[in-house]
Amino acid sequence: MTDIPFPAVSEQEPEAEGVVSTWFAEEGQQVSEGDLIAEVAVDKVDVEVPAPASGVLRLLVQEGDVVKQGTPIARLE
Repeated sequence: MTDIPFPAVSEQEPEAEGVVSTWFAEEGQQVSEGDLIAEVAVDKVDVEVPAPASGVLRLLVQEGDVVKQGTPIARLE
């Protein structure tokens, strides 16, 4: 299993939060390493989240959820 964390976008604020804007892949979908799976928003900046490995995607948060950077937002099985 591989956890996919919310991207760390602020080293000055380790407790910074953001929002999962969009999931481009669905629960249970097979994804390949490098596939774009989500977009997150932090302080008016959108960040794309690629799959760090290949596997079946399990979502841990929903679109619109507020998440602290570094917190797992999905898992690859």
